[in-house]
Amino acid sequence: MCGLTGYWNNNGFSLENGKADVAAMVSQITHRGPDDQGMWIDADAGLALAHRRLSILDLSLQGHQPMLSHCERYVIAFNGEVYNFSALRDELDRAGMTHAWRGHSDTEVMLGAIATWGLQSALKKFVGMFAFALWDRETRTLSLARDRLGEKPLYYGWQGETLLFGSELKALKAHPTFHAEIDREALTLFLRHNYIPAPYSIYQGIHKLPPGTFLQLHAGKKDAQPITYWSARLAAESGQRNLFTGSDAKAAAELERLIGQSIRGQMLADVPLGAFLSGGVDSSAIVALMQAQSSRPIKTFTIGFHEEAYNEAQHAKVVAQHLGTEHTEAYVTPQEAMAVIPRLPTLYDEPFADSSQIPTFLVSSLARQHVTVSLSGDGGDELFGGYNRYFWATNIWRRVGWAPQPLRAALAGVLTTLPPSVWNGVFKGLARFLPAGWRYANPGDKLHKLAEILAVRSPEEIYLGLVSHWKQPSKVVLGAQEPATVLTDQAQWADLPDFEQRMMYLDQMTYLPDDILTKVDRAAMGVSLETRVPFLDHRLVEFAWSLPLSMKIRNGQGKWLLRQVLYKHVPKEMIERPKMGFGIPLDVWLRGPLKSWAETLLDESRLTREGFFNPAPIREKWNEHQAGRRNWSYYLWDVLMFQAWQESRR
Repeated sequence: MCGLTGYWNNNGFSLENGKADVAAMVSQITHRGPDDQGMWIDADAGLALAHRRLSILDLSLQGHQPMLSHCERYVIAFNGEVYNFSALRDELDRAGMTHAWRGHSDTEVMLGAIATWGLQSALKKFVGMFAFALWDRETRTLSLARDRLGEKPLYYGWQGETLLFGSELKALKAHPTFHAEIDREALTLFLRHNYIPAPYSIYQGIHKLPPGTFLQLHAGKKDAQPITYWSARLAAESGQRNLFTGSDAKAAAELERLIGQSIRGQMLADVPLGAFLSGGVDSSAIVALMQAQSSRPIKTFTIGFHEEAYNEAQHAKVVAQHLGTEHTEAYVTPQEAMAVIPRLPTLYDEPFADSSQIPTFLVSSLARQHVTVSLSGDGGDELFGGYNRYFWATNIWRRVGWAPQPLRAALAGVLTTLPPSVWNGVFKGLARFLPAGWRYANPGDKLHKLAEILAVRSPEEIYLGLVSHWKQPSKVVLGAQEPATVLTDQAQWADLPDFEQRMMYLDQMTYLPDDILTKVDRAAMGVSLETRVPFLDHRLVEFAWSLPLSMKIRNGQGKWLLRQVLYKHVPKEMIERPKMGFGIPLDVWLRGPLKSWAETLLDESRLTREGFFNPAPIREKWNEHQAGRRNWSYYLWDVLMFQAWQESRR
């Protein structure tokens, strides 16, 4: 795991200026690679590449980047890991590679694959997570590429006659040509999602390269469009047209084989390695299969909170003891968690408001004290039907869709007459009388969320409501209209038979790369920790899409097939409990220790003076939240993260 950056100006530049400019850019991402730095400059062509290295494989100087291919045609700056590089190296040897390998890095193999098979064919052979910049010295072509699921980030954009690119926005901003303005339309997307979805960024003209694509730029041309080499939509549609027809037992065996195969490749490292463990289905499955392949106890990490509703540490400890891992846990005080908040604007570079960014940073910091690489269970919910919304959206529509909209609106009013804390108390008192499917963590928040989407016209609108924060962001952001995204443009949706599968697809396309993977990448790389995600091996993803819905959701429970694999290693009773998000008591903090900080950022005169937001709806929600009438913490956190980011730029 590393960081890359660079720029290309067709008019060329002096060697002295090229070195100075790209050095300033790469200095901004030292945290992504504290072990080594390299630059490669072609002043006549106007190209500068720079790289920061976090040494994971081949710790010698033979892994130094930017790296020149053996044929000396290509230069690459690469962030990530290609896990099947040993097999590709053998394949290249059989194909008649005439040179001797210099070292044992995956980067060298990637260059050999590109030189032998061409860029697009090589990309299709790579199994891993990656973002890279590739310079073809012969054709003077610059290629930017990103992995299939979007694990590794890559930003790019023209500033005048200069193309800037890099792993993080802070690197682009360090170049003297960077003068991009805030994109108000992207800001509306941020308020809806709590993140800015690809291909947008917070800056006009600066883009995120979409997952599964590459971009080829030729001298004198600015209008290149990303080219798809792997399509999540085609994977989903093909899988559902060619469903797995074997028995439950055969499906479980194949799933375990594929997860094991992915883990085997991802446990390869020349530095200490471990895993995050929450005690939930996904992380427990990853750790269980890691431990099954290891002769030594796997190092596992979790953080705990003293607030019971947000604490998963006790569950993780039980699973760790059963599996025999070398487990490390740390309980975090509210003060320690809140101390992370001032770092968030710099960590994320653009507004990002998934509040689980705080515990994610804390568990990454804990793990980095012991290991350099940590595996995680991200992706399991999207692939195997784990989120509550997959049940809620369908069930809500089935139960209330027949009723007139005014009646549903009245029901919504009833649900919001009591604040979430009171509903939590009601559900807690009735817990032993409620069926398992009604036992949720923080049910009051979920009822208020339900109230917001009761008056919709279709199940698709329910899904949009469930994944949205501000429902009409264009009325909050001044002078902006919300642009279409894959979430709102039905022409971009996959043709899938089940509504639940369509929701999983949309989450895989949006929430997974732009929220979950972004959150983990920035938090972990902020402390120089590499994270790997075994569920996102594309071979495993394609198999998951071939499963019938009944193998994902059965008897009102998600991740059914994945649970069958897990239960072979961990007793069912250790896992079965209401799904709990990786969260913090943000609503309480905004009424208590964070109140003064938030009030300053949300001051009405300040909002008016800065000119990005209509203060009225923000202040209305702030006042209702302070009065305890509603829990608007997620809405308010969106605005606060933009305000804090804005303040950090001054």
